[in-house]
Amino acid sequence: MSTLQNKIDFAVILRVKNANPNGDPLNGNRPRTDYDGYGEITDVCIKRKIRDRLLENGQSVFVQSDDRKNDDAKSLKARAEAALGKKLGSSETAKLACETWFDVRAFGQLFAFKSDKKDKKDKKEGDADGDSGVSIGIRGPVTVQSAFSIEPVDISSTQITKSVSGEGDGTKRGSDTMGMKHRVEGGIYVCYGSMNPQLAERTLFSDADAEVIKQILPKLFENDESSARPAGSMEVLKVIWWKHNCKSGQYSSAKVHRTLKDSIQADGSFQLPELAGLTPEVIEGF
Repeated sequence: MSTLQNKIDFAVILRVKNANPNGDPLNGNRPRTDYDGYGEITDVCIKRKIRDRLLENGQSVFVQSDDRKNDDAKSLKARAEAALGKKLGSSETAKLACETWFDVRAFGQLFAFKSDKKDKKDKKEGDADGDSGVSIGIRGPVTVQSAFSIEPVDISSTQITKSVSGEGDGTKRGSDTMGMKHRVEGGIYVCYGSMNPQLAERTLFSDADAEVIKQILPKLFENDESSARPAGSMEVLKVIWWKHNCKSGQYSSAKVHRTLKDSIQADGSFQLPELAGLTPEVIEGF
């Protein structure tokens, strides 16, 4: 199977209504915002949702969340050992990992291993043969940026009561305590991404793989409901897909993405200016 033949840029326009799209654990789980009040959904959060949709689509995924994993591996190390066996830590690790897991050949991954030298105690720290270990880094061809709202967002905070155990083990009923719940009242967010054919050659990321991501992006928030994100509160409105006519791309990703940044309106509507020879495909949300 040939690897990705054309550079691809894409964007996802999404709507948030009375939901917490990405809470900040260092700030009381309030929705993330930048210093100017614009809402943010981190790239890590978006890639987590892409991985979850890939799992539901029957793809093999290396970085799985505990509540959605489809094997009995208790750690990434255990999952890697089970799949790669004796090849783990060898020069073939990167190739086998890319062949095995969709998210590794798409986003890349770092595999870090300890040295297997038996005479570690006799080696000085920093020696080439000492316990320095080895790290195998894989650069993925698919990059995803954080999503930001196109206007500053209003955040509502509601005080709630919650019953907790006084002892922490459920044996003693504690009195009701107060807590807080936060939400974004409404906002349009935009996320940008790109696919690089040169890096795809190293990870074996193919045109078929790109098509899989294209198909799941409109369904990014399906089966992702929680108390912070009730069903229907997060919605993909449009996916814009630019497929260049060569590996290096007709235009830089910055220029392509800027055509949307400069034209999108507060309600999520847009009118893309034409770029010679590059016509975007607009896909409706699910």
